[in-house]
Amino acid sequence: MGYIRNKTEELTGYQASGEFRPSVDLGCDFVMVYGIDDTMPERIRQYREQGYVVHLMTGIAWGEYQDYLDGRWDGREHWDEGQVQRDGAGVLHNPTVPYMVPTVAFSDYLTQRMKIAVDCGVEAIHMEEPEFWDRSGYSQAFKREYEIYYKEPWRPQHESLDVQYKSAKLKAYLYCRAIGRISAALKEYAKVKYEKDIRIYIPTHSLLNYTQWKIMSPEAALIGISSVDGYIAQVWTGTSRQANVFEGVYKERTFETAYLEYGVMQELVKGTGRRMWFLNDPIEDLAGYTWENYRYNYIKTATASLLHPHIWHYEICPWPHRVFEEKYPRLQPRIAEKIEDGIDTEESKPIPPEYATLLSSMFQLFGDMDQRDISYEGAVSGAGIFMSDSGLFQRTFPDGIVTGETIAGRLWAAMHKNSGNQVEEEQAARLMEDIQNDASMMQDFVQSSAFPQFFGMALPLVKYGLPVKPVQLDNVRRFAGYLEDSRFLILSYEYIKPEAPDVNASLVSWVRKGGSLLYIGDGSDPFHGISSWWRQYGYENPAQHLFELADMESRPGDGCYPVGKGRILVWNMLPARICLNKALAREYRELVRGALRECGLDWKYRNDLTLRRGPYVISAVMDESVSNETRKFEGLYADMLENDYRIITHKEIGPDESTILFDFARIEQEEFRVVGTSARVEETEVLENGIWFRLKTADNIRAFLRARLPRPVCRASAVDEDGNGVEVSVEWEKRTCTMLLSYESHGKAVDITADWEAL
Repeated sequence: MGYIRNKTEELTGYQASGEFRPSVDLGCDFVMVYGIDDTMPERIRQYREQGYVVHLMTGIAWGEYQDYLDGRWDGREHWDEGQVQRDGAGVLHNPTVPYMVPTVAFSDYLTQRMKIAVDCGVEAIHMEEPEFWDRSGYSQAFKREYEIYYKEPWRPQHESLDVQYKSAKLKAYLYCRAIGRISAALKEYAKVKYEKDIRIYIPTHSLLNYTQWKIMSPEAALIGISSVDGYIAQVWTGTSRQANVFEGVYKERTFETAYLEYGVMQELVKGTGRRMWFLNDPIEDLAGYTWENYRYNYIKTATASLLHPHIWHYEICPWPHRVFEEKYPRLQPRIAEKIEDGIDTEESKPIPPEYATLLSSMFQLFGDMDQRDISYEGAVSGAGIFMSDSGLFQRTFPDGIVTGETIAGRLWAAMHKNSGNQVEEEQAARLMEDIQNDASMMQDFVQSSAFPQFFGMALPLVKYGLPVKPVQLDNVRRFAGYLEDSRFLILSYEYIKPEAPDVNASLVSWVRKGGSLLYIGDGSDPFHGISSWWRQYGYENPAQHLFELADMESRPGDGCYPVGKGRILVWNMLPARICLNKALAREYRELVRGALRECGLDWKYRNDLTLRRGPYVISAVMDESVSNETRKFEGLYADMLENDYRIITHKEIGPDESTILFDFARIEQEEFRVVGTSARVEETEVLENGIWFRLKTADNIRAFLRARLPRPVCRASAVDEDGNGVEVSVEWEKRTCTMLLSYESHGKAVDITADWEAL
């Protein structure tokens, strides 16, 4: 049972730059001590003494690396290795910390600094966020790297499609090179000096988010680095609240975006045996929102992460010091004007006690997700939409491609279409019509952070209850059988490109064996014209090569074409257009529904995604869907989003609401089981006269534990690790045979003994 386990399982962990304090003693398995400054060895010692497995995490693109920049490390200044944008300004993480071009020298510097962590005995090292901004690429260091790699003079990336694509591709490669070089050196160092196998992980934003934000980074390419042992999917409110467009409305859709973000990240480990942790953040980097806003979005992302049952490891809380010790909202002048919702003009407040307890409960719940009995309710499986690292390389059109005004400001102005303001609604409607009718505006829209090419195809399906997953196009040539569990796939080369012709060969082979492929595209993407393998073969775009391999015309009309035992459906439509109005979204959805029916899959529209995961029911009801009906659950449940795990027989959630339930019908044969707890269960023992628990959680938490027991209990007593008495309450719930304990935690282990009721 996941609630009672050894910390060496490393199911849950967090990253922290501060020293250990009782306020952040969250009862997870491991802690990633952040940063390689002079305090690192002491912080490693502190967390190890508290019983945590200790890892190191540090930024690979930015950090407090002033000794390197100023030349104190090797006698040469390295400020020319900071990323620089077109106007000559540096791309900065903060005023004294630039984003770096990952040169060989910088890789060697990081290696030397991280060897200290190996000497301190860490079990693993995390190199966080390999990020190269698309708008950068003008520094002296990058110019050198370009000329070394391509063996030609550097050219500004804004001059042509070819240079833009090549520059972006090089940026991702440079971080691949750095990660491979550093990880191999550290593993060799640990093995030679300590005969120890150290593990290397890469915490990284999702491919969807980096594509939205125009940040170059190796994603699926990391699979090719054998010294990388896994990843952390850095998905949280800050990434998932990035607005997108659905049926002509531009707004935040945190749950749906998070669901797709986590989905694409699980593809990084599919079939590899590598580890993936899903991150959840109780707040986010922007400090100007209210606690209510943070809680609302946290539930959205947490629910979305739990709806992917093939991942059961989690980073429970980045930066817990800021969550449990700081006050919010905290408006900063440079961000205040960017935040429209969730602003509280009242005084900043510390974390509400109820939210602190809920978080502590969720931290423990994440440790019990290794469940093998899984099923989506009423949903078809095996449907996917292709994504690719190559989508990162074509996010910015060079000069001369787009001549219209920037659309970012107009999208933001249209964000509140549903606010009830008629002027804003009319403005939003006009904007969507302008985009539809103006080719230049459409190209600008395609480049926007709304990423309409992907979300135009994904949201109409997810919103209507199809658990579609993003599928890594790059993997079809890496892994034999990668598509075996897929029955229906959606592809467009208008926003991604196949790196080699054997990608198309693998896709056609899958179709001939019985797969169904829907191709959507009109051939209008300017990046079809780059110097590429398809151009060398005489094709205008890679889709023409795909069709000819399938014995189709190179420019087929709309329709369904049999290919072997399968079929290819063609819709000559730019994917970004699908998101502009309800009519196109409806037409697209019906096209997919009919194609699924031909595959023997009956997709019934519904407004929820509901997963049975062992005894847990995870469900989210979406707005903007087929109906506004509520989702009802009848049975005997514990409500896991209530701090006392309230016992209920009926649960009803409406649009834009989520729930996590514990279903007692799934554990009818079990006499003992922890149902929910906001304190880590370190030990337990059944006694002749009762049952004993050792619990521990952070300071200033009202802790609860509900457990199923073979006999009723009547009273409980408790003492902390120093022998001081602790007031504890106990309740017995007859229908579920569960005991509920609660007490005030002060960051110390507490021994609780509950006595059996007399027979």
